[in-house]
Amino acid sequence: TQSANMLLRKIVTSSVLPFAARHGMKKDLFPLSRTLSLSLCLKQDKSCEPSEKLDLDAWKKVMKSGLQEEVSETVSEPKELSSLAAARETLEVWRLAGRLVPENISEEQLKTFMECPSKSAKKKYLKYLHLKELYKKNDKRKMEEKRERKLKEEEETPKTDETSNKSPFLCLWSKTMDKAYSWRAAQSMIFGQPLVFDMSYEKEMSFREVSNTVKQLVLSESSNRRSVDPFHIHFCNFEDDSLYHREFIKHYREAWGKLLITVTDQCYTEVFPKDKLIYLTADSPKVMKTFDHNKIYIVGSVVDKSIKKGLSLARAKRLGLETAALPLDNYLLWNVGAKNLTLDQMMHILLTLKDTADWKKALEFVPKRKYCGFVNKPVSELKKTLDLINTLKFGKRQEEVQKQFRKSYSKKYKLK
Repeated sequence: TQSANMLLRKIVTSSVLPFAARHGMKKDLFPLSRTLSLSLCLKQDKSCEPSEKLDLDAWKKVMKSGLQEEVSETVSEPKELSSLAAARETLEVWRLAGRLVPENISEEQLKTFMECPSKSAKKKYLKYLHLKELYKKNDKRKMEEKRERKLKEEEETPKTDETSNKSPFLCLWSKTMDKAYSWRAAQSMIFGQPLVFDMSYEKEMSFREVSNTVKQLVLSESSNRRSVDPFHIHFCNFEDDSLYHREFIKHYREAWGKLLITVTDQCYTEVFPKDKLIYLTADSPKVMKTFDHNKIYIVGSVVDKSIKKGLSLARAKRLGLETAALPLDNYLLWNVGAKNLTLDQMMHILLTLKDTADWKKALEFVPKRKYCGFVNKPVSELKKTLDLINTLKFGKRQEEVQKQFRKSYSKKYKLK
């Protein structure tokens, strides 16, 4: 009977229990087991008497336990994957489907990918990461080629040339210039005119726009440090462990704590008096005529590719601050594009105005693709030159530029 029981248990666990677990046949399972047990017993031991009976209650317990184990195995097979692992699996599927997906992606990038509101936004973000990865690989390849060329040139050049090229004067010059720039920046923190960057626009921007903003701020800080009379830069409304902070640490690394600038989480209205603050925004109705050395100018640290109009103007009005816009129409024949400038361009313009007070020199930092030329002639002669520029440069767009010219100079014609 023991051998028959062992054999019957193997048969039930291998054939009957999986079948019952898949089809949910619990009720009809036990009569089947009785017939199987009796038939096997009769086949193996013909001499067993009908009075000898198997313990059916014990078999019920055995089959119930086996059924529960089988069902638990079937339930536990599809393990619950974490959200990051599921995102990585979707990326692998998209890569196999031939979409633009980066080869290596970090956890932060995965989190931003999961936070994208729509499928099209996810595709655009992955395409951006893919192109960024390609650019990095291309730059790395170019650097390796450049290094190989330098090594070949060093091998080909004689030893006398190598000793003459390595001049200690250049190293000494670079070190002394760095010290001079640092000394100027340190003096500006005590005696310099403050320039405020408003760092409260993180929620209005995407991750890509924040990274572009930080790149422009890095360029602005370097150009300010190398100027003759630098500003005392203030980063106001700056929160620790924010996206701005992380991007700055990526660029500066250990030098972030050694920068000669002021970083605070306070608002500029708490640091400076309101009557001295002027918020520079392209949406302001008031035009800036001259640079005031006694005022404190505020620049919004925002890169807005969708061009949300009135964002910085609304913030300045809410705080009750004076606003101003650069006089681009008074000095430039504006052609196409928005009149929003990058942060490093604004820094160059303000530094030039501070040193020279010459608008023409300052507005040379405006991209030349956005304007045709400077307004340095009477309006009657300007129309002739503008028509000539239109015929040579714009072709079909001549009528559109003429309409724009009429709108911008209609007030001057009325005065005449």
